[in-house]
Amino acid sequence: VVIGHVDSGKSTTTGHLIYKCGGIDKRTIEKFEKEAAELGKGSFKYAWVLDKLKAERERGITIDIALWKFETPKYNVTVIDAPGHRDFIKNMITGTSQADCAILIIAGGTGEFEAGISKDGQTREHALLAFTLGVRQLIVAINKMDTTKWSEARYNEIVKEVSSFIKKIGFNPKSVPFVPISGWHGDNMLEESKNMPWFKGWNKETKAGAKTGKTLLEAIDAIEPPTRPSDKPLRLPLQEVYKIGGIGTVPVGRVETGSIKAGMVVNFAPAAVTTEVKSVEMHHETLSEGLPGDNVGFNVKNVSVKDIRRGNVCSDSKNDPAKESASFTAQVIILNHPGQISAGYAPVLDCHTAHIACKFAELVEKIDRRSGKKMEDAPKFVKSGDSAIVKMVPSKPMCVEAYTDYPPLGRFAVRDMRQTVAV
Repeated sequence: VVIGHVDSGKSTTTGHLIYKCGGIDKRTIEKFEKEAAELGKGSFKYAWVLDKLKAERERGITIDIALWKFETPKYNVTVIDAPGHRDFIKNMITGTSQADCAILIIAGGTGEFEAGISKDGQTREHALLAFTLGVRQLIVAINKMDTTKWSEARYNEIVKEVSSFIKKIGFNPKSVPFVPISGWHGDNMLEESKNMPWFKGWNKETKAGAKTGKTLLEAIDAIEPPTRPSDKPLRLPLQEVYKIGGIGTVPVGRVETGSIKAGMVVNFAPAAVTTEVKSVEMHHETLSEGLPGDNVGFNVKNVSVKDIRRGNVCSDSKNDPAKESASFTAQVIILNHPGQISAGYAPVLDCHTAHIACKFAELVEKIDRRSGKKMEDAPKFVKSGDSAIVKMVPSKPMCVEAYTDYPPLGRFAVRDMRQTVAV
């Protein structure tokens, strides 16, 4: 996932990677370049590619997801969300969230960096969210180095400042590669820059020892491979449910844990529907089994499109099936709320693909955000910056799980007044 303040160059940088190592065919690129030039947007070439993809995606033209992929020598990388403003946070939490690594793009220009990490800049919020949502690997790209005249002093100043704030959040700066780049000119993106001879390369500590490299691509290539929870029971939150002529009902979603295959008898919670899986497919090809991380569609017997919906969770009826939660207890961190939150507060919860109003029924205790130690029993209210254990009651049936058992189903965002109030 690519994060950072508005205008830090996320689209240009991501566009550049997808452009140079990615799944966009030459014809499409030429078409985009011609359009960009005609509209006088030549300088936005790479960002323009992404904007076109995003616009087409938003208009419901199914874009081949391959466009959001690129390859490094070791990995096939999928870019989860080239973030816009507000929706990004919601998307990040609701399950497009499980990135293996976050790339934080920081604008190096005078004044730009300061704006991004100021009180209301998005740099901190994005980094805090990534950490809170379980993303443990981070790469920091310091962009627009061309506008600083490739200044080593400016780069070092930013590295120092960013190291200190990501450390406060919980990341270990020693395991985070820092790379000075120009997403527009391509410096240190795929090839080592001639403009910054002072940059001796990034390094990061890992369990397997130190890793080093020069470019952003190499830093991406040095991400630790994630472990996939395929041995756990199946959990698959539905993103959409389609009715397809001649086939029937086809729920679609991402396998978070376990696996799904034809012949399995599955249960949908909280809808309380049980049925057999007839077939599983991904990108229009039949799969023998869908594994964690796979975005699959599967055909089910004798279930109407009206019976199940986005936000339902599919599980194996014979192996710890998912159940409805009438209430649950959660640890909540208040990010930005103008006043005080007390019992009775009823915002909207975004958890995996579900979007449901929930009441803070009881504030059980206030805890220290760093250590998790209890600070106060039954506080009267909580405010921005506080962390608390809260008893939550959803306004209609929903399915959540303990974070320790099924992390993707135990994370949520609390949204109110068009912003993320808490996680």
